[in-house]
Amino acid sequence: MSSIYVFDGHNDAVQFMVDYKSTGRDFMVRSEMGHLDLPRAREGRLAGGLFAMHASPEHEPVDDLTITRDGYEVRYADAVHPDYARGQIDGQLSAMRGLIERSNGQIRLATSVNDIRTAQMDAAFAVVLHIEGAEAIGPDFGYLDALYDAGLRSLGIVWSRPNIFGYGVPFAYPRSPDTGPGLTDLGKSLVKRCNALGIMIDVSHLNERGFWDVAALSTAPLVATHACAHALCPSTRNLTDRQLDAIRDTDGVIGLNLAVNDVRPDGHLEDDTPLDLVVRHIDYLITRIGADRVALGSDFDGAVVPRQIKEASGMPHLIDAMRKNEFDELTLRKFAYDNWLRVFGLTWR
Repeated sequence: MSSIYVFDGHNDAVQFMVDYKSTGRDFMVRSEMGHLDLPRAREGRLAGGLFAMHASPEHEPVDDLTITRDGYEVRYADAVHPDYARGQIDGQLSAMRGLIERSNGQIRLATSVNDIRTAQMDAAFAVVLHIEGAEAIGPDFGYLDALYDAGLRSLGIVWSRPNIFGYGVPFAYPRSPDTGPGLTDLGKSLVKRCNALGIMIDVSHLNERGFWDVAALSTAPLVATHACAHALCPSTRNLTDRQLDAIRDTDGVIGLNLAVNDVRPDGHLEDDTPLDLVVRHIDYLITRIGADRVALGSDFDGAVVPRQIKEASGMPHLIDAMRKNEFDELTLRKFAYDNWLRVFGLTWR
């Protein structure tokens, strides 16, 4: 099995933590539920990751999935009220702080590349705070500044719903990511403010026009923390070759999303997806944009992942599958760990 350490570009674990909701799981204790906790992270040689804070819908959607002749469409998610979103983000931030405190040094908040490297050398798990969907941030950006002071270093402008900053992509297959308007004027101002603070901007969940708005404005490398190639799986959540080329040209990074419906050419939500399909996707991305610009963005606790991986403890299976497909050790280390730290170093202040 692999001895390579992994830094993961995206997970939704905070949504399921007992620190956030009393019915949740204890991140410090190994569970058979979900994908990620500290024991399973250690078994899978995960050294840390971006932990996404996200406001769930105020009302769970009913009958939002439509099966089409050749795929699926999910009804565009409703916008959420900023006050409602802020309450959830405050709760998740408090939960992460509480978890870090009670871990007695086993888990550390990281706000710099040096923090991540030091944690890894000390056998501690590094948490980088990310927000997925900026609904909680008001038009004056005061809450953004407060989140930055609290440790936020990565931001996705939208989830797959509209907000005052822009428009996400509704989930659909097969379909282009060009699904509507791009960033609003406030969204463009948010890009500039994130650049000024040194917060990494995540283009995952943005529609194509929003992507190009970020590309035109941002002074930082383009980053998608969890996405795949549209050429191999024509899901709205995946990036076209032209978008991938823009990531390459800005020396950015794409985190390979393990969500099976965004990996499989047929878009099916089936966990028996073979690792060969995942490796094929990685190979396509590396061939297109280079080994320095492709990393891991698992979407643990937010997606259905291949059964051979199953959970965080199964990450060595993917590394070994890449090795069997003749990826050299330098490329493996870049994909698993180094590429995230490289782009953080180009973005954070």
